[in-house]
Amino acid sequence: MAAIDFTVNGHVAVITLKDRENRFNPLFLKDFLDVLDAVETSSETTTLVVTSAHEKIFSNGIDLDWLVPVIQKGDVSAAKNFFYQLNRLFRRIVTYPMLTVAAISGHAFAGGAILCCAFDFRLMRSDRGFFCFPEVDLGIPFLPGMNALLKKAIPQYKLEEMEYTGIRLTADECQQHHIVTHAFPGTELMTETLKFAQTLNKKRAVIHEMKLRLNKDIVHAIDVEDVPYIESGKFNIG
Repeated sequence: MAAIDFTVNGHVAVITLKDRENRFNPLFLKDFLDVLDAVETSSETTTLVVTSAHEKIFSNGIDLDWLVPVIQKGDVSAAKNFFYQLNRLFRRIVTYPMLTVAAISGHAFAGGAILCCAFDFRLMRSDRGFFCFPEVDLGIPFLPGMNALLKKAIPQYKLEEMEYTGIRLTADECQQHHIVTHAFPGTELMTETLKFAQTLNKKRAVIHEMKLRLNKDIVHAIDVEDVPYIESGKFNIG
């Protein structure tokens, strides 16, 4: 079974993440980028929905079981390449030439929560799952591009609390603070997400240009500001 695949429903493409906890490692990131390319080039869709097949997890972020041994054995090149690849995924979504919707079907932790922030809209399951940044306890500082993505989706007052404390938010709390647009029970999430996505039939070229202008500072942070952090080793684990 493919780790990531997509289906088409009218003008809406639905990508489903199927790699267990959907943790980020080089293979997962490559598959995700490849599927994004396939949706864009092989369909006429104008709206993208991304969800997870896992019964309780949307994404738990970076695959530390892969990354930590890489760092411990001193493979600096592999670690840098991984973060550049992760940046490519974030940049691709934040500039994707379609309106994008994350159907957060369970826990979105760490990089998984950052990924959600790259989307234009977020809907979340209300009866299971937390939205959380545990990096403060894991010893992982955020890259500038990551912080730029978070500020896109989370009010500053709540972002500071989330980053500094690692607090877990429910879907209802996320909706209260406008991090997600709506929260629905799990049995209704995809139905309501698809209903919402069907209202977002806009021209690709217009949406792409609007995103390039609206998200210019995010793209700059990812493309320019992240580089010295990665190269200098300031982005550490432990």
